[in-house]
Amino acid sequence: MSGRAARLAAEAVLPAAERDAAGPVFHEPWEAQAFAMAVALNEAGLFTWAEWTEALSNALAAAASAELHAPEASYYGRWLAALEGLVAAKGVAGRDEIAERKAAWDRATRATPHGRPITLDNDPERQAAETAGRRP
Repeated sequence: MSGRAARLAAEAVLPAAERDAAGPVFHEPWEAQAFAMAVALNEAGLFTWAEWTEALSNALAAAASAELHAPEASYYGRWLAALEGLVAAKGVAGRDEIAERKAAWDRATRATPHGRPITLDNDPERQAAETAGRRP
């Protein structure tokens, strides 16, 4: 599926997402990044678009049935949950590895001074591991 075709297919499964004439509206950079990752991984052949729509539908249904109201329950929170589930199911990264990477980004975000780029190098645990000569 071409990039344009994938984007059009993605937009077809976005009934709950806000859109304007140009397409999906993203309120945070991570939302656009999650959207782009799903399209890129589909284009790379990691999963079919049918697998993606099923995973996203299941994630949305789970959030609705649990009446979740946390940020993770937002439309793109569910998008990210579906993406993480597919990545784990396909054996690209295990759930523990995904959880640790999310925690590392969270620590790096909290440790980065305002106005500076957030990178994993800012994760205090990573810095401590490197200082001790261990791989983070």
